[in-house]
Amino acid sequence: MDLKLRVWRQAGPTATGAFEEYDVPGVSPDMSFLELFDVLNERLIANGREPVAFDHDCREGICGSCSMMINGRAHGPETGTATCQLHMRKFDDGDLITVEPWRARAFPVIRDLVVDRTALDRIVEAGGYITAPTGSAPDANLILVPKEAADAAMDAAACIGCGACVAACPNGAAQLFTAAKVAHLGLLPQGQPQRYERVVNMVETMESYFGSCTWHGECEKACPKEISIDFIAILARDYVKAQFKNRKLAGQAS
Repeated sequence: MDLKLRVWRQAGPTATGAFEEYDVPGVSPDMSFLELFDVLNERLIANGREPVAFDHDCREGICGSCSMMINGRAHGPETGTATCQLHMRKFDDGDLITVEPWRARAFPVIRDLVVDRTALDRIVEAGGYITAPTGSAPDANLILVPKEAADAAMDAAACIGCGACVAACPNGAAQLFTAAKVAHLGLLPQGQPQRYERVVNMVETMESYFGSCTWHGECEKACPKEISIDFIAILARDYVKAQFKNRKLAGQAS
């Protein structure tokens, strides 16, 4: 396959960026999209040019770092697939492929296709954990968990924090990410002691960085783990409950 890449190049956060085009002949249909960039960068380096900076780590659809906007779609044309799992056989010989970084106010560009996604880390730091003292480790089957709750929690826990939901959302919202991180703890018995404190802290942190959700549904379509938008409804429900609960506690204290 002979392809042409139109890639966003930006030297730094404050630099002016622009698209550059590269011809990439001899591409194997069995290459992953990241392997395509490996080939491109090897050729750029061999010609004494600056390679394209892009994020990657596991290359197995687990770490979530392979964040690329491909032809206007987060992670490319294949649904339920991270960029590292996208293969070149999904494209046609002679295609022009446009590659950009995530476009969101909360994700400033660091260099080329690399963006700063630490705003997602701030949400997790605000409450995406369990700190209630539980004593020594109990037997694995001591706490009974309904299968429906366990399955739903596992579905939510599949989130890899790639930020595709934010990049795809017209509002730059992070509700799907936050909802997944809240739900995978809040659906289990172990997460109940801090359930309402958790949702308030994480939602309020989210709102300080990201836009508001208006139910476009693009987040669900872009998610490489196909996490359901239903989790956003659960997040909204728990947040409202938490506000009533906190108001009641405040009234008792006064």
